[in-house]
Amino acid sequence: MDIKEIQSLIKFVAKSGASEVKLEMEDIKITIRTGSVSSTPETTIVQQIPMAQAPAMPVAPAPAAAESAAPAKEPASAEDDSKYITIKSPIIGTFYRKPSPDKPPFVEVGSTINPGDVLCVIEAMKLFNDIESEVAGKIVKVLVDDSSPVEFDQPLFLVDPS
Repeated sequence: MDIKEIQSLIKFVAKSGASEVKLEMEDIKITIRTGSVSSTPETTIVQQIPMAQAPAMPVAPAPAAAESAAPAKEPASAEDDSKYITIKSPIIGTFYRKPSPDKPPFVEVGSTINPGDVLCVIEAMKLFNDIESEVAGKIVKVLVDDSSPVEFDQPLFLVDPS
């Protein structure tokens, strides 16, 4: 996490009205407290976990990356991806393709989208945030598996604007 992501998280927590939020990931722990308990309105504590645990993080996503890289045309598609628009996650949270488990996904590969169409939901701190399209086009690829964690600015969809 870089400083901009932490600042964005602090602003989000302040707007949500929560008095305290604790976020723990593989390599970092963040506690954000808001309110008038002391003279300072916001207190942020960031702790870096010892690097001995850090190698576990890249190992966990590797199987998912290997599954998504299954097509043999990966080098060719990397060149083709440059003509597509990448829709990225505006927040940290859990990515869901469906509004609820018993409903169909918001969009599929091949779906035509317009600005304002809901593409997915990202759950952050028990709040479900609709992620809307800012572009018109056709979904070419879904880059994230359903119910998986996403980071700020992580690519979610590839859209063909033509």
